[in-house]
Amino acid sequence: MNPNACHDIADLRAAAHRRLPRGLFDYVDRGCDSETGLARNRAAFDDIRFAPHVLADVGQRTLQAAVLGRTQEMPIAIAPMSPAGLLWFEGERELAAAAADAGIPFTLATESMTALETIASEVGGTLWFQLYIWTERRLSWQLVERAARAGYTALLVTVDTVVPPHRAFNERSGFGTPFRPGIANIADMLAHPRWLAGVMGRYLLARGLPRLENHPGDPKRTVLQPPRPETRLNPALDWDDIHTLRKIWPGRLIVKGILRADDAARAIECGADGVVVSNHGARNLDSAVASIEALPAIADAIGGTASILLDSGIRHGSDIAKALALGAEAVLVGRPALYGIGTAGRAGAARALALLRHEFDTVLAYLGCRSPAELDAGLIWRNQPPTVRGIQSAT
Repeated sequence: MNPNACHDIADLRAAAHRRLPRGLFDYVDRGCDSETGLARNRAAFDDIRFAPHVLADVGQRTLQAAVLGRTQEMPIAIAPMSPAGLLWFEGERELAAAAADAGIPFTLATESMTALETIASEVGGTLWFQLYIWTERRLSWQLVERAARAGYTALLVTVDTVVPPHRAFNERSGFGTPFRPGIANIADMLAHPRWLAGVMGRYLLARGLPRLENHPGDPKRTVLQPPRPETRLNPALDWDDIHTLRKIWPGRLIVKGILRADDAARAIECGADGVVVSNHGARNLDSAVASIEALPAIADAIGGTASILLDSGIRHGSDIAKALALGAEAVLVGRPALYGIGTAGRAGAARALALLRHEFDTVLAYLGCRSPAELDAGLIWRNQPPTVRGIQSAT
């Protein structure tokens, strides 16, 4: 499909739904338990309203922003997402290339199907690495050292996933971790021949079943194999792990999965350079607070002293503006990029980013802002006359 025929993220989602096996699409698209968290993420953004300025001369605008100390083309980064390599052949490479073209960072997941060194040498751009700390911590520290040698500039350590989440729909479909072949999901794959030939067929011809290329050992673990005991999620994580990472990681250290102001402050005390305010896209704890709801208190606690990023629920350019107005310096984009990859690979991901860029630029203009730096809490309507740049409104 020509991704340019998609005019918003919802169009890309619908196109990906048509192309992908149902079980795989659900793995990307859905949440956990009763999935009330997905609705809460969306409702929380929708409940935020703007009080825009007018007559502000927005004829000359820029979307450039400083993120983790570097200026980039817009305040967006690609979130770490392990399914990318199953949505498209070498999907991580495609997504990294789209991010590089757009002038934004790409975050490679620990569970990716492309080696971190391959992305660094063949794609380049601004690269961040996401880390799960395994039960055998020594192996995780070795992975961190690999990322440093390869030139990754930021490490996002995920701290909100200490045990496997409960996702009943994955158990029913077999499209979980590991993948469990059965009559139903094999029929599902056969009903989507473009995906079957273009993804699984190409992997099988090139190098066999997709493998988790950043995991230790040789041969690498395939998508059909469960985690080895030493690379399972570690339920014993504590703040000492952040201290250790600060000692061995030379770049920016970001703690991902923070929803409390006291945890955000503790992360900075342990040596982190910032946090990602995140409820993991409502994929882990169904009743967790929405990230955008948690953001203001965290911004009050550490804003101005550390970097604050936000993910979970970004679907529109207005969502980006709301996050920045409430204290984030950038957002991580997850599912919209996966919808793009699932629709048309690199071209689809580029379309997703172009749509978000256009929407964000449009919202900036309507808010009376010439750059992301002008977004602040004064633009948020709070059921009372807003303060207009230092002058109290007369109405």
